[in-house]
Amino acid sequence: MNPKEITLLEGFWRNRNQLLADVIIPYQWDTLNNRTEGVPLSHAVENFRIAAKELQGIPGGTIFQDSDVAKWIEAASYSLMFQPNHALETSIDELVRLIEKSQHSNGYVNTFFTAKGIEQRWSDLEMGHELYCAGHLIEASIAYYQATGKRVLMDVMIRYANLIAEEFGPEEGKLHAYDGHPEIEIALYRLADASDDNRYRNLADYFMNIRGTVRNKNGSINADGARKPKSRWFESDYFLADKPIRSMTEVNGHAVRAMYLYAGMADQYRRTGEPELWEKLTALWNNLVQKRVYITGGIGSQSHGERFTVDYDLPPDRGYTETCASIGLVFWAWRMSCIDVDSRYADMIEKEMYNGALSGISLDGKAYFYVNPLEITPRIATFRQDMEHVLPHRAGWFDCACCPTNIARLIGSIGKYIYSFTDTHIFIHQYISSETEVPLGGQNITILQETNYPWNGEIRLGLQMQRETQATLSLRKPAWCDAWTLLINGTDWNAWYLEKGYITIDRKWVPSDTVVFRLEMPVKCIQADSRIQGYGGKAALMRGPLVYCLEEIDNGPQLQELLIDSKGNNKVEEGLIQSFPSTTILLDGYRETVRVDNLYEPMKQNERKQVQVKAIPYFQWGNRAKDQEMRVWFRIV
Repeated sequence: MNPKEITLLEGFWRNRNQLLADVIIPYQWDTLNNRTEGVPLSHAVENFRIAAKELQGIPGGTIFQDSDVAKWIEAASYSLMFQPNHALETSIDELVRLIEKSQHSNGYVNTFFTAKGIEQRWSDLEMGHELYCAGHLIEASIAYYQATGKRVLMDVMIRYANLIAEEFGPEEGKLHAYDGHPEIEIALYRLADASDDNRYRNLADYFMNIRGTVRNKNGSINADGARKPKSRWFESDYFLADKPIRSMTEVNGHAVRAMYLYAGMADQYRRTGEPELWEKLTALWNNLVQKRVYITGGIGSQSHGERFTVDYDLPPDRGYTETCASIGLVFWAWRMSCIDVDSRYADMIEKEMYNGALSGISLDGKAYFYVNPLEITPRIATFRQDMEHVLPHRAGWFDCACCPTNIARLIGSIGKYIYSFTDTHIFIHQYISSETEVPLGGQNITILQETNYPWNGEIRLGLQMQRETQATLSLRKPAWCDAWTLLINGTDWNAWYLEKGYITIDRKWVPSDTVVFRLEMPVKCIQADSRIQGYGGKAALMRGPLVYCLEEIDNGPQLQELLIDSKGNNKVEEGLIQSFPSTTILLDGYRETVRVDNLYEPMKQNERKQVQVKAIPYFQWGNRAKDQEMRVWFRIV
């Protein structure tokens, strides 16, 4: 659903969207305009002023800096859907004016290659990110049109898309190539839907189908290329170009690239229904969830190449787990859910929403994690070369700032992941206080959802309609949930059945029907597959959808000395972390301190001191103090 069709009500995600409107969007706008002190200069808006010939100079920042502007426009557009803001809309309009003015007569838009000389366009398809930036600008233009009805940016990007269609394709004389970073594909599928023009769908199909079948224009990324790669980690599989998409069975390469490509594969399947594509998509999904994803939903276990490695290689302290990769997994999972309404896809979206992606932004909305480790000892991480990517505290911005604007657009678009429907069937995928109207049984039905999720598991649904109607309601049973109760109009309802992880109710609904769905949320110790090195004898804590962690500020230093009593008592407390709601867990545990004279000595029975251990939601770590120890996995007794 379009986020504009969802009204977020008081609760977790309305509060986050209010923060988006009040703090995150303005902070990012200032930063993109080089007005935030103490952070790396962005140059992103300045680059468009230069390209529009309103400012002298050369573009600054990364080669793909245009994409930061695009993602901010998309996030700001979703914020306008949430809450109209004339000043914000005026700022976007001014930015759109610059983008339009920077467009070349042939339709080309890119600040870096405008400065370099557009005759050099497409000269570095491996790392130049031109089509990647084009894709993000296309997605931004669609969101802004949906939010405001203004077509200027969309028309600009249609002209650009037409140029791409003229210069790329299977025909003789065109470029037989693709971008090293997938993104244009999912953007073109969205543009085809928004414009009802199949040319863009066909072009997206072309980019999907040619990938991994030919060498790119600079001849350096495919496995059959003559040029020796600079590093084994930057061979063709890094770019997801070592084989055609219909030969892929393992998630591989650069994690963000992989997620965008798999999302594109799902988009392609939704339009073609090709069985082989679905076979590969499910194989890739199974490989990811069974062997290559962290408990938080983080993906990409190696910093060099920001990439996947091999099955079960998920180190908690050195993993990369880029925020953008977790967001990309949301995009892929949602598309899989649109094809096959199976709860495992919505479960993954939930895991990212409350853990792996959300940890990438501070509670106050002004600081970010690019990398989201599951364990950190700052004095070690700041010294070791193989951990130089792991920051012990959030940063106000980055030289490569793809993650801040990406998490902003995820927060702003969160409403789209709540519901889906057919003429006779309503699916509730995510439990978020909200209101929407859907056509059902020949009439419009208003769905009212109220909940304090994820802090507790009670969800109340109201169905408002003009007349009774026969319909099916499906409520996702989260994978973490083992026990629940279901009430309709205050009475236990047992005439349900479980279908692909959804508790499904077929009945004749009448005006003002109410549904109460209560999910029990006990604290759970979660173990890992023993094939993951370093996790033996350890557990992680979960309560509901939230993964928990231990922080030094609550438990003192040397967190590795702590043990949790798996049979001891635990207590859930509601409270605040930095003025934001939270639930913390107090647990019985021990501290085992071993101090020996010679560093290594024969094993003996060590004394254990009883202590109370405090755990907080993982996404909230690093908000109260800088450079603190943190860990998700700990020893148990």
